Amino acid sequence: MTESNGVHQTIVTVGQTVPNFEMEIFDPKKSDFGKISLQQLLKDKKWVILVFYPADFTFVCPTELADISEKYEELKKNGAEVISVSTDTKFVHLAWKSSEKLLANVSYPMGADPTGKVSRLFGVYDEVSGLALRGTFIINTEGKLVASEVNFYNVGRNADELLRKMAANFYLSTHTEEVCPSGWTQGSKTLKPNAQMVGKVYEALKK
Repeated sequence: MTESNGVHQTIVTVGQTVPNFEMEIFDPKKSDFGKISLQQLLKDKKWVILVFYPADFTFVCPTELADISEKYEELKKNGAEVISVSTDTKFVHLAWKSSEKLLANVSYPMGADPTGKVSRLFGVYDEVSGLALRGTFIINTEGKLVASEVNFYNVGRNADELLRKMAANFYLSTHTEEVCPSGWTQGSKTLKPNAQMVGKVYEALKK
């Protein structure tokens, strides 16, 4: 739990249910503004991927959003909706999308969090700068936070790793008795933990 301006706010952590949140968005598909809520996305049986970043009209951020746009269709195949989020307004999102060529193919919603409320919920709001750190969060269709990653301002993320983690979580949602080892990719070997495997993981992987 954190305190901002005397107000206590809970930070959601992996394994917990995420409380509902709402944001205004710029929707590149419609070239228009709108609103989005976790409640509605879960009602639509969507996995939700939140991609927080510091600010529009900066330098690393457009490279990240462009990278994710290249994987967007694959992420959607696993039932996911991507929402990029910064503390900029929806109007700034529109202006940035219109002027930055790296964002030409971005079609997922761009969330506006100017008060920092949603950023605080996920623990990525920087009270000093008023910006969000580079946080990536995956919420399953039951509303549980199943993955999180936070980078500082100066290191960009890799959408291939996001795609891998999303695929793993999607697979495990219907194969709950299995686990995915390090570096797991779609179609590779998983493990089914049992007493005989204790101390014998090497052998299990080689079967």
